[in-house]
Amino acid sequence: MATNVTIAATPAIEARALSRHVRMSPQKARLVIDLIRGQRAEDALQILRYTKKRAARDIEKVLRSAIANAERKAEDAGASLDVDELYVSRCFVNEGSRWKRLRPAPMGRAYRYQRRTAHIVVAVEEHHRAVAERTAAAEAAAASEKGVRGAVKKARKALAGKKPPARKPKSQE
Repeated sequence: MATNVTIAATPAIEARALSRHVRMSPQKARLVIDLIRGQRAEDALQILRYTKKRAARDIEKVLRSAIANAERKAEDAGASLDVDELYVSRCFVNEGSRWKRLRPAPMGRAYRYQRRTAHIVVAVEEHHRAVAERTAAAEAAAASEKGVRGAVKKARKALAGKKPPARKPKSQE
């Protein structure tokens, strides 16, 4: 009975991936990341593959890493994970450090400019419908295992020579 309680409280599998100091402007990366927010992971990969922006390659790598992290997390937890049920739950781009550079200017001067970097974060999560299906499958497996254990105990007792208690004969009146 205690196993049903822990299985019923199974949380959705969530994983995230992070890429830091990516050499692109955060503003340009946000244009692409807004396209995949809330999409299914498979659809998001297709969107990124056919987006003609340089940022799409880096964001696709981070998304693939997040999916792999979710698979690994499910494997470690001993749960089955359907990758088709993952969706992009959170994704954002933060500003990274800026590289300060100098450019030669007339009359021995120098103009200063900045190379911007970005931190890309993508999180994927299992859909709530998939969590319910996974929980139901785990409960069914636990219930079938419970019946097998009882049968094994009875078989062991019979082989050990312990006889089951004799039934009382029905009294005839």
